[in-house]
Amino acid sequence: MPLNYLDFDHSEDTQGIGTFEAMASVGPGQVPAVHAEIVQVLAWAFEHFPDSHGPLSEGFEWDHDLQGQQEHSASESIVFDERSGLLVVMPDPPGIPRHTITLSISGLPDFCLAFRQRFELG
Repeated sequence: MPLNYLDFDHSEDTQGIGTFEAMASVGPGQVPAVHAEIVQVLAWAFEHFPDSHGPLSEGFEWDHDLQGQQEHSASESIVFDERSGLLVVMPDPPGIPRHTITLSISGLPDFCLAFRQRFELG
């Protein structure tokens, strides 16, 4: 299954440790699809590198960080009242929430090569 929401950026440090980072910011209707992609990626990693997940500084081959945030925004109408010389602010009701989900995966060279090949990353 191709990834439609997770678009990974890759970087590598001088020690050969690679990091893949993706962020998706979607409305409520797309959250299940984003979650499914995250499950797909992490299930692959745990299946193919099952006993090597953990902090790289402790000798493990790969690790990940997963974060989520929900934001509600509301527009406001601002009008200049020429009689009083003041601004009148009228808040609108909040809109639908925006869900931002970030996934960061770091790994040693063998893990990174396999990850790039599996998810067709350049």
